[in-house]
Amino acid sequence: MGSTLLAKVWDLHTVRRLPTGQTQLFIGLHLVHEVTSPQAFDMLRLRGRGVAFPERTFATADHIVPTDGQPRPFADDMAEQMLAALERNCASLGCRCSGWGATTRGLSTSSARNSASRSPA
Repeated sequence: MGSTLLAKVWDLHTVRRLPTGQTQLFIGLHLVHEVTSPQAFDMLRLRGRGVAFPERTFATADHIVPTDGQPRPFADDMAEQMLAALERNCASLGCRCSGWGATTRGLSTSSARNSASRSPA
């Protein structure tokens, strides 16, 4: 009997089996948003590492985007700090970031899909 689609994709993306029994997978596109990315970027810096594939990393603000078209700086200081940190981190580590003025800003899944269709693979 043939393999399932999931099994085929899983096998094609397997890097190695870990001693814990887990599988390390290679993911071709990494979507980043503004809420938890500061911690991840800080951890990379603390470990002296960069983003492994910055050309495959796409960031956009998708949790703090005001629906009323509010200009920057945002009235919500925490939201402004999160977006500024995302923009700084992406610029310093070479990741694509759909900034506040970009037409691709917003939900990360649609932004990445639109960006991926326009960028060379």
